[in-house]
Amino acid sequence: MKYTQKELWPPLPYLEWKNTLDTLHMWTQIVGKVKLKLAPFINQWWEVAFYVTATGLTTGRIPYNREAFIINFDFLNHNLTIQTSNNKSRTFPLVPQSVASFYKQFMHELASVEIHVAIKPVPTEVPDPIPFLKDTRHKSYDKAYVTRWWRIVLQTALVFDRFRSPFRGKSSPIQFFWGSFDLSGTRFSGRKATPPKLKGEMGRIMRYAENEENFAFGFWPGDTRFPEPAYYVYLYPKPNGFESVHFGSQASFNEKLAECVFPYEMLRKTRFPEKTLMNFLMNSYLQSASLAGWDIKSLEEAIP
Repeated sequence: MKYTQKELWPPLPYLEWKNTLDTLHMWTQIVGKVKLKLAPFINQWWEVAFYVTATGLTTGRIPYNREAFIINFDFLNHNLTIQTSNNKSRTFPLVPQSVASFYKQFMHELASVEIHVAIKPVPTEVPDPIPFLKDTRHKSYDKAYVTRWWRIVLQTALVFDRFRSPFRGKSSPIQFFWGSFDLSGTRFSGRKATPPKLKGEMGRIMRYAENEENFAFGFWPGDTRFPEPAYYVYLYPKPNGFESVHFGSQASFNEKLAECVFPYEMLRKTRFPEKTLMNFLMNSYLQSASLAGWDIKSLEEAIP
């Protein structure tokens, strides 16, 4: 089946699906914390991330007692599946239910395939976190909007993959971070950096997330600070003059986020969204990396 451009890049007004977004965010955090608990550490916290699949998101392989398991979100058929390496599996539907209810059901299904893991049952990277077992506020699940969001994530991941392709230096996989609920990728210059000094949990996260000079790019569906879906780029540490870089006619530096932001709605209305997004990424990278004094030529390699 072939989809139209409007179906591949559908509208995603933040306020119309905010309740579903907030609920799904908490569900992915519950699943993500299981991976965080069991997977061995990888630089910049890459071990915690999910990956985009042909139907949704996956944790990828998680080790457990000399075996392994995988957890998949299917956003076409709207279910969650747990599959183990000793051929045990459980599937349950994604339907409107509270975070507390989802947490209980998910943990029950894990136990039913003999996976027993204790996580810190409190969300992270969100203001005013509600413990999962007490969260009866978030209970929406609009299948149509979830599928719209996933369609955008899938198309974005395909472009991000191509953007990553010619970079021969260290770069992250294109991955989904459930803490901040964004799809992202990162290029590294090869130089060390001093992490920002923050207190508490965010300080611990940043200690390992921002300990190398990097150019980050991503897509997120919006939040209360910026209530619309958008693409972003930033370079850490931020070089002098980054705020005045010309990122394109429809992108601009956002003081509140300290990032360059390209609203998704502007992208989807262009004639060729994939080409427009690639141009935004390339232009942003080249200007930012040049400003920071990266050895751009040595970090690029021709695609075979």
